[in-house]
Formats: sequence, C-alpha cells, structure tokens
Amino acid sequence: MSDWIWWVILAGGVAFAVSSWWGVRRLKARHIRSAVAEDPHRPDPGHQKVAVILNPVKNKSDEARQAIIDACDLAGWDPPTFYETTPEDPGYAQSRQALESRADVVLACGGDGTVRVVAESLAHQGVAMGLIPLGTGNLLARNVDLDVYDLPGCIQVALFGHQRYIDTATMGIENSITGESSTHTFLVIAGMGLDAEVVGDTKEDLKKTVGWLAYTEAGVRHLPGRRKRVTIAMDDEPEQARKIRSVLFANCGLIPGGIDFIPQAMVDDGMLDIVVMSPRSAVGWIAMYAKVLFKHNRNLPVMNFYRSQKVSIRSQEPMATQLDGDPSGEATEVTVQVQPGSLLVRVPKSHP
Repeated sequence: MSDWIWWVILAGGVAFAVSSWWGVRRLKARHIRSAVAEDPHRPDPGHQKVAVILNPVKNKSDEARQAIIDACDLAGWDPPTFYETTPEDPGYAQSRQALESRADVVLACGGDGTVRVVAESLAHQGVAMGLIPLGTGNLLARNVDLDVYDLPGCIQVALFGHQRYIDTATMGIENSITGESSTHTFLVIAGMGLDAEVVGDTKEDLKKTVGWLAYTEAGVRHLPGRRKRVTIAMDDEPEQARKIRSVLFANCGLIPGGIDFIPQAMVDDGMLDIVVMSPRSAVGWIAMYAKVLFKHNRNLPVMNFYRSQKVSIRSQEPMATQLDGDPSGEATEVTVQVQPGSLLVRVPKSHP
C-alpha cells in the first residue's frame, strides 16, 4: 500500500485527537445520556455508611482519600472505610467486603478497571455506586455527565448527588484452543478484534504522558491487517457469516475526546448497540473516520450498526477481546448480553 495513504491516516488521526481534546477542554459540552427509563432521584436523606474501593497507585489517590474523609466528617457521618485494590485482586474481594459491611454507597475510586470490577459486584444488589474517576479514560463517568477533571465535584456527586438505575452488560469469553472461559461485566464498550488489539498494545508509559491520546499511536500501528471470518447471531435470529476487523458492543457510546462514537447508544434503554467494522483497505478506515468525525448519517458498507439484547460471535481462530478498555484475553466465541436497570449509580442532578 502506498506510503502516502498511511501518512494521511496518521495526520488525520492526530488532527482528530487534538481537535477533540481542545474542544472538550474549551467547551466542556454537556452530553447527557437521556434517562429513557427514569429521571435521577435523591437518595434517602440522613446518615450514610460509606465504603471506598481505592486503587492506591493512581495519581491523586491520596488527594481523593483525604477529600472523601473530609466530606464525610463535614456531613457528620462516620469515617469512610477504605478497601485498597492490589495487583492480585483488582477489587472483587474488596467489593464483597463493602457489601458485607452493609454500606449505603460504595465509591469506585480509580480507573475504568476498578469501576468495572466494583460494578460487577454491585449489579442487582440495589446499593449505590459513586464514581471517583482517577484513570485515563474514565468512560462511565463521562457517560453520566460527570466532569472527570473536577475531583472535588465528583466526590460531592458520589456522596450527596442524585442516583439512577442504568444498564450493565456481560460478556462470556470462551477459547476453544486453550479451554479457558470466563464471564465479566462491562459498562460502556466491549470489543473483539482490532480495537482489543489496540487496547492491549497501547504503551503504558505513553498513557501516563499523554493520557488517552496514546491509543491513537497504537491504532495507527495496527491498521494494516486482514479481515477474519466469523459468524454473528443476534437475539433469536439465524447466524450470518461475515469477514470483520472489529466488532464493538456498546452500552453507551461517549469516549474520551468528546467523541460520540455511537450517538444512539443509551445507558438505560435495555439494548446493546453493535458496530461491525469490515474495511478492506486504508480507504475504508478513512471513510469510517470521516463518518464519526462529521457525524454523517450515510450508511457505509464497511461499518454496520445493529441493536439487540444479546449477540454471539464465533471465530475459527482466537481473536483479542477487551472490556471498557482493559484487555480480556483471546476468544473463539463471545456471548454478550445486556442486563437492564441492574446498577444504581450516583449522578449529577438532571439539567433542564
């Protein structure tokens, strides 16, 4: 393929990332995922028992810890109980301990991985989850209209804000080659194929330096490649054979940089929005990039959108998977299903 085409992709990706970042920082445009099921409501007034699942290696973790303690003290509540994650346990046992302590609200204080693990434990439990975003993407926080750059504001919402029920989703991952299988919860976007390869190959030192822009560099390196044959079955429909580069499963669609990747994806509509991407060449990637950038409504043969409550994908060869920006191993089959209204989350008060 001609070198100039890849230079066009690289230049376009950099321009897209920079313009998106600048727009978000200057305009801080509101993106409220419409509450199609219910409006946010105030929790019961009075004393709350607060538990915090804290990733201690994140930047500002010490600042967040002290600010949470101060806020609880000012409210006249008991001191919050902190449960720190470890490299061996990203929050599963800690979340169980928080539930066993009969906490009224559990704060997920860390990145997307911490939030996802805490949500997996709190789903269907009726205990509110507060979001203290300390990560690179902070995907769910963005989709419930939190200002991820305002730590004190996020703490106020997590402790004293309104709350609403949102959907979660589960992904069953099976690898027929290794015999491994697992099931995990995700909140925003999971994927199979190229997007998961990019997530798994993004340089950690670059993420610490430039944040979510690091994914652009990895994305450009992974654009060359071949499509893979899979079968896709949605709900009770018959399987269809496709050749794909990537499939995304979206519970909601706002990603870093203010990019509304899947505008129709709502966080509480009881549906998954599925994007099947199958470009053959750089021209297809450029067309998809332009569609997302300019929010064009025209359909593209290489980018198809579907809606369903359940989807299964099978591949003869293992493909990379990801959950909310965290690598989740290779799979020959994934089964993704929405869990409507399963998680209670603290959110800002609705805007008029």
